Amino acid sequence: MGKNLSLNPGQQIANELRAFTDQHRTHQFGHGRAQCGNPNCSRSWLAILKDSRRPMFEGRWGCCTACVGALVNAAIRRESGHDEAPPDQGGHRHRMPLGLILLAQGRITNSELQHALDLQRRAKSGRIGDWLIQECGLTQGDITRALSVQWQCPVLTMEGFNPEAMALAVPRLLTQTLGIVPIRIAGKQILYLAFAYQLDASAAFAMGRMSGLNVQSGLTDPVEWAGARQRLCACDGIEATFESVVDMDSMSRNIESAIAVMQPRASRLVRTHQFYWLRMWLESGAMTNREGGVPVTREDVADRIYVLSSEQ
Repeated sequence: MGKNLSLNPGQQIANELRAFTDQHRTHQFGHGRAQCGNPNCSRSWLAILKDSRRPMFEGRWGCCTACVGALVNAAIRRESGHDEAPPDQGGHRHRMPLGLILLAQGRITNSELQHALDLQRRAKSGRIGDWLIQECGLTQGDITRALSVQWQCPVLTMEGFNPEAMALAVPRLLTQTLGIVPIRIAGKQILYLAFAYQLDASAAFAMGRMSGLNVQSGLTDPVEWAGARQRLCACDGIEATFESVVDMDSMSRNIESAIAVMQPRASRLVRTHQFYWLRMWLESGAMTNREGGVPVTREDVADRIYVLSSEQ
């Protein structure tokens, strides 16, 4: 096709450049225009020359620093509860008292229960389950099974627990402070989390979003749980940095800067309790699913953990 002689040289060059980049875009991405993940992006058409494979944040490409910042701000609002709240994880349901469950199971008598409760009130300390073990001859297994009825969850064993692999699923800081203990992944679809005395809905929800797996929480023997937690913390996990920030704006700028520098192929932000956890998968080889997944090695993955100074 010949050149349009009605156009001046500058317009002709601009049109030819657009045609070239359209062809390049179609060849590189296989379909249509490379889309920035920021719905309010006002970038020029020249931004299509950038590599739309990175940086990626929560499955969306940020074409420039400003657009990455917009995506990060939206995620922080979501995680801080300023936007739609996460689905109810059952953490505030009314639960039958442990003593009544054991009474209904025939494990203890009413007089034994009242005696243990009286001792607990006098001591002003201790779990009722520990008092029942001490005074009524119950085993820890009896208490754990009753707690599983109370929390409507399974009793988990440590069968198949690989601390080196599971240490890559969660930062050591969260295992140490919140007691998050992943014990295994079944069928590349289900991540099992173990707790000692009660479930943690916030931790389970965050782990599910970060891993892209279905999370099944359960209770386990407290001694076995403590041992697994200790073994996890002794393993080399993903390299993580911790930072206390004064406000949400400071956190947003810090995350935006980290993504701009690291240029991850995937990244995600989740919150559990006071901690905001950013994970970045730097290369596609570190990813086990489209959104990132649980890494199989420490290479090419980085964690950042933030907490507001007012919440420490």
